[in-house]
Amino acid sequence: MKTKNKNSRRKFIGALALGATASTLGVLTNPIYAKSAKAIEIEFNDSEKWFKKIKGSHRIVYDGSTPHDGFPIIWNWAYYLSNNETGTADKDMTAMTVLRHSALGLALEDRLWKKYNLGVVFNVTDNSTGKPSLRNPYYEPKDGDFPLPIIDGIKRLQERGAMFCACDLATKVYSNAVAQQMNLDPAEVYEDWVSGILPGIQPVPSGVWALGRAQENGCGYIFAGE
Repeated sequence: MKTKNKNSRRKFIGALALGATASTLGVLTNPIYAKSAKAIEIEFNDSEKWFKKIKGSHRIVYDGSTPHDGFPIIWNWAYYLSNNETGTADKDMTAMTVLRHSALGLALEDRLWKKYNLGVVFNVTDNSTGKPSLRNPYYEPKDGDFPLPIIDGIKRLQERGAMFCACDLATKVYSNAVAQQMNLDPAEVYEDWVSGILPGIQPVPSGVWALGRAQENGCGYIFAGE
């Protein structure tokens, strides 16, 4: 039964995104989105500069395409842990996680998770309730959110020098799909989502764009989805 429910939720998520894409392809290049982005000061030129912050002789980028029970974050932490154990200090390495596709939700604040029921949208379960999460469990994790209590969340990893970015293309597609489901204005929902990207997480034009830039700046690539 659990597998059946999981498959049903995956089909719902796929239909949600594909439905938005099929019916509103033009929305991705609609000027109204550019105006919204400008209003909240997203400057994609800053993205190029942001990649120059990558430091150290050891550099890796994780392709977070799905929530995968938090593994796009866990592998980031594991990179710091194992490099520390082999003599590399945090200041001498960089682990980056690109949050794209259905892992986008990991870049968004709790307010949005509750308001738009993002646990359902992105297929993330709150381990304390067994129900779709109404909060982002991977930014400042609580007991039980990760398999081990010592695993750092996004906020703590940022303090250690890890880098995280969020795909704007996924933001457009998923916010538009949710707006349709809730009968809301897509541009307003998109603007709300962009304003709710967590502190220190860099908006980028797309996740695949960011993966390319990370590798151009010396990062090895590891897939962290499922």
